[in-house]
Amino acid sequence: MGRAWESPAGNFYGSHLVRLRPADPPAPSLAFVAAVALCEVLMAQAPLVPFMIKWPNDILIGPAKMCGILLERTEDAVVIGIGVNLAHHPEAMPRAVTCLAAQGVTPLSPAAFLGDLAPHFAHWLGVWRTDGMAAVIRRWEALAHPRATPLSVSLPDGTQLDGAFDGLSADGALCLRLADGRIRAIHAGDVFLV
Repeated sequence: MGRAWESPAGNFYGSHLVRLRPADPPAPSLAFVAAVALCEVLMAQAPLVPFMIKWPNDILIGPAKMCGILLERTEDAVVIGIGVNLAHHPEAMPRAVTCLAAQGVTPLSPAAFLGDLAPHFAHWLGVWRTDGMAAVIRRWEALAHPRATPLSVSLPDGTQLDGAFDGLSADGALCLRLADGRIRAIHAGDVFLV
């Protein structure tokens, strides 16, 4: 997507390798697993900060992004890359960004953060494998912006859609309620809270 990446010391950068099994849900849904685990860890560390998930896997504080998750797949291997702005955040970005320190929270060290994240991720990976996507989606929706939140979506072909969040489909697609009442399933796109 042509975005720059900054990695100052004090922030968390980590990758986790998941080997897919034949009965696993679709690999892209691991983004929801990672987002739920990450949001739960942050909420435990800073319970007064209003974290929320934005589709599919950004963690926000208000309108400002503080975490990102990327998936890369080769055959049966999926690498989940996670970046968390603990102590610093980039300046002069086209979108609002923040970090825990900017919220008045003394962040954990990256190593301590990993120690908290690993068991949460293992738990949600287990839920994903045993109970499927439905349980993960229920938790994701509980941690996301509420239904009826106004959204603007930039689709890969450049089309812009405006509507309201209407939950997730069973496969994790964003359900966007358009002005005429129709629901449009979004499988790829850049989502902005309006």
